[in-house]
Amino acid sequence: SQSPASGGGWLLILIFLSTVTTLLVPPSHPGPSLCFFLQVLLVFAKEDSQSDAFWWACDRAGFRCNIARTPESAIECFLDKHHEIIVIDGRHSRYFEPEKVYGNNSFLSLHRLPDQEEPSVLPLLCAGFSRRFVENSSVSACYNELIQIEHGEVRCQFKLRACNSVFTALEHCQEAVEITSEDHIIQYVNPSFERMMGYHKGELIGKELTELPKSDKNRADLLDTINTCIKKGKEWQGIYYARKKSGDSIQQDVKIVPVIGQGGKIRHFVAIKRPRMDNNNQVNEIKKNKSHEHLYNTESHLVVTRNAEVSLCFVCFNVQRCKRDIITLLETQVINIINAAQESSPVTVAEALDRVLEILRTTELYSPQLASKDDDPHTNDLVGGLMSDGLRRLSGNEYVFNKNLSQSQLAIPVTLNDIPPSIAEMLNDEEHWEFNILELEAATHKRPLTYLGLKIFTTFGVCDFLNCSEATLRSWLQLIEANYHSSNSYHNSTHAADVLHATAYFLRKERVKSHLEQLDEVAALIAATVHDVDHPGRTNSFLCNAGSELAILYNDTAVLESHHAALAFQLTVRDSKSNIFKNIDRNQFRTLRQAIIDMVLATEMTRHFEHVSKFVNSINKPIAAIEETSTSTNIRNSPENRLLIKRMLIKCADVANPCRPLELCIEWAGRISEEYFAQTDEEKRQGLPVVMPVFDRNTCSVPKSQISFIDYFITDMFDAWDAFASLPNLIEHLSENYNYWKNLDERKCKSLRPPPPS
Repeated sequence: SQSPASGGGWLLILIFLSTVTTLLVPPSHPGPSLCFFLQVLLVFAKEDSQSDAFWWACDRAGFRCNIARTPESAIECFLDKHHEIIVIDGRHSRYFEPEKVYGNNSFLSLHRLPDQEEPSVLPLLCAGFSRRFVENSSVSACYNELIQIEHGEVRCQFKLRACNSVFTALEHCQEAVEITSEDHIIQYVNPSFERMMGYHKGELIGKELTELPKSDKNRADLLDTINTCIKKGKEWQGIYYARKKSGDSIQQDVKIVPVIGQGGKIRHFVAIKRPRMDNNNQVNEIKKNKSHEHLYNTESHLVVTRNAEVSLCFVCFNVQRCKRDIITLLETQVINIINAAQESSPVTVAEALDRVLEILRTTELYSPQLASKDDDPHTNDLVGGLMSDGLRRLSGNEYVFNKNLSQSQLAIPVTLNDIPPSIAEMLNDEEHWEFNILELEAATHKRPLTYLGLKIFTTFGVCDFLNCSEATLRSWLQLIEANYHSSNSYHNSTHAADVLHATAYFLRKERVKSHLEQLDEVAALIAATVHDVDHPGRTNSFLCNAGSELAILYNDTAVLESHHAALAFQLTVRDSKSNIFKNIDRNQFRTLRQAIIDMVLATEMTRHFEHVSKFVNSINKPIAAIEETSTSTNIRNSPENRLLIKRMLIKCADVANPCRPLELCIEWAGRISEEYFAQTDEEKRQGLPVVMPVFDRNTCSVPKSQISFIDYFITDMFDAWDAFASLPNLIEHLSENYNYWKNLDERKCKSLRPPPPS
């Protein structure tokens, strides 16, 4: 096809759709292309406005783009990357002769300057080229041309390429699949159909359905009902008795899908059949099948479409429910399967699979399936206590929270210049991961958050960004710290200061800095400071079981995290002297507020695996793919990606204790254990459900609880964070600490430290 001329010379662009199996994710709606995986090779002998226009058009369309300057480098690049579209500059014959250099391939080529003859198109067509374009250095014109190519030739080619993958899925799926013509002549049955019905496909293909023996167990009008429904182009789903080759009748769950072809006419019918069993039969069948190490979901997902004379595309899978390693389950067995199916599927299939993915992104699917409590009570109690909202048994018991302190009740704020020399010297080391927050706690008489906050917020220019004075910042830090409970062994202002320190440390890492804006940094520092303000030293499950006012207020959902975020803003805006937001405009405040709230809510553990999995799939994997191809591009600095990075950052900062130096790790383990012991004591006193019975101070093994926590929550998350931010020292500490706890456990030691030598 030829685009309209717009001055200048002819630019002949010929397109090659490579025959390799690179897959395309078709857009689910009109508009800018979503085909991020589509690759374009620009073959230009020299850089000019035309090559620049195509480069920026590819970027705008979301395509991956490479540039080659010589025929040899173009061939080498193509063989290495297998591009879907290749643009060749044919305007200068002294550089390229596309029909000679790239014979038997299809490319996009630029031709004919104003003072030259128009080249013959026939040799180019014989060489496999399929399109030409009028020379035009407008990015919009190049973009429109690429989008037309994608929606035309490229998509058609990908649909054809998907067929092998589709029929492989058909051959291996567990459901019986039968495809017939509009006249009900059998055209295809898969191996599952053969096994279920006892026929060989050679006995069935080409026969009409009416030729096969029928079961007399169906209602007399059932066939008429089915035919009436499907001839109207509607799906039919129900129970049907079929007669096997042996003569036995089998009850089936059947779904019949009409396939609409060109002109809106029905061209095929696809029937998906599964033996119907009652619960007892299902259990017996599973016991008899030695390959069933896991229980499979009985629901299967079907998507069917038709492409011209090519038969149907069908995707079928079962979701395996795994007892362990939820990350592997989600990424490898579910999400990756669906993504792969999308990439190899036509538009209709991809759109339906998008809906499946939305279902899979619910929180429950990111929760681990644990073994029985007898197998590992420490793990079950720890995970269950952190990731559930309790039994929701409401009672008259209430947990009394700290009454909010007013500004007048606080001590006079200190300035950076007023900090005692010993504390100032400690703060000089705050940029190091091994910084000892517990020493700062002792030196500041349990007020480390104010001092560390002043240092870190000043270093990151928070006052300048918020346009607030240092006095206002000091007042705010003191106000927030005063609303942490110093009586808590773990969730106190020292923990908040520790999380603030980890957050600042992460924000200084080069890759993290390159993906976040200053507003993101300020939001992260504020969120770390307030993320546990007014924490009662009890879990969400306890508050729900006790029927606390907060649990009722927040509907037993993310109770503490919602309270921390809400109270932080209530305290901040209550008094102008401590309102760090008073001088920023409304839009900036709303954006900053939403970022802070989102990060605080991300610390709630029920969505832990969801956050980690999304980070790995959306951030780590694209980066790994880019690094593998040695391209200089990076993941897109989109608001969505920044959101995932900020959530991961504060989550890792919040639970970084196992990655601290060993002595700090041991101290924090003792503090959190004491807090859980105190909760168990109170649950017993008040007659509440004991959320984590293993945390009984008389019987608990602290090493076992730490091992379980690291295995279930820490290892996978910090592996993913390290892959992004490069934190080898944290991983080394984690390994050392894990070995320490394992050694204690192997010695049957239940305490924080080994017993003294006898």
